[in-house]
Amino acid sequence: MRRPPKRPEGRPPKPRDGRAPGAPPARGQRPHGEPGRSPRKADARLPAAAATPRGQAAPPEAGAEPPRPGAGAGSGAFWIYGQHAVLAALANPRRKPRRLLATAEAEATLRERFTGPWRVTPERAERSRFATFLPEDAVHQGIALLAEPLAPVGLDEAIAASDGPVLLLDQVTDPRNVGAVLRAAAAFGAACVVLQDRHAPPETGALARAASGTLDMVPVVREVNLSRAILALQKAGFWVLGLAGEGRRTLAEAMPRDRRVALVLGAEDSGLRRLQREHCDELVRLPMAEGVDSLNVAAAAAVALYEVVRR
Repeated sequence: MRRPPKRPEGRPPKPRDGRAPGAPPARGQRPHGEPGRSPRKADARLPAAAATPRGQAAPPEAGAEPPRPGAGAGSGAFWIYGQHAVLAALANPRRKPRRLLATAEAEATLRERFTGPWRVTPERAERSRFATFLPEDAVHQGIALLAEPLAPVGLDEAIAASDGPVLLLDQVTDPRNVGAVLRAAAAFGAACVVLQDRHAPPETGALARAASGTLDMVPVVREVNLSRAILALQKAGFWVLGLAGEGRRTLAEAMPRDRRVALVLGAEDSGLRRLQREHCDELVRLPMAEGVDSLNVAAAAAVALYEVVRR
């Protein structure tokens, strides 16, 4: 019986395929003992995206859903929906549109009411698709625009561009209330609405819908410190009036005739905070029937603005 030839010590046996121990399998081969299809059959089953040239994005699949807010459209992008809100956004040169979806009926209405220039091409969509990227209760009227938030506006810039009154909202956080205040501000020619940066709603579809297009008509100024904004307005010549139920005089009685007016309104539950009260030139009230303590902040803003502009 012949013995097998001796191998040098410390050298492992060489595989039959000629590869060094531990080396990866050669192209077209799979590791020994590993099940799988042949390379040719596996390549035939690769998805089409694998053939996309390097550096190019794969084309979207047919029928793909629209991106959700902020997806693939830049920082903070969100959906604006409803005819008035979308029309105003398209007409605002400061707004950056990304994608416009509309049903056949909504697109026909849009083309009748909007003369351009078209900065985004409408895409036809079935009504059922809107439920995939909008809130369940969204009243979209068959149209939605994916857009970037508006660039910040400075207080000095806003009051220089208009001679209207200024509204300041002290921690009003409900987007529907802020949207309604914007509608009142647009109706009575306010120069801007000032919000506190950290205690106010961001731009969202719900806010834009509540504003019914006025989010793109009235400048929104965001300030870190509202009391400093009051001081800046006073330095610019404004008479700042804070609305509070305990005001000794009514707004009509306190209205100055020789300077511009800024109105400060607080949230319904807490009203104006201490610092804002102390920095106002005067606290005033709206005359109301006995038994009524306060108004919704948007209703109070509308009544107060009317009182200011009728003078």
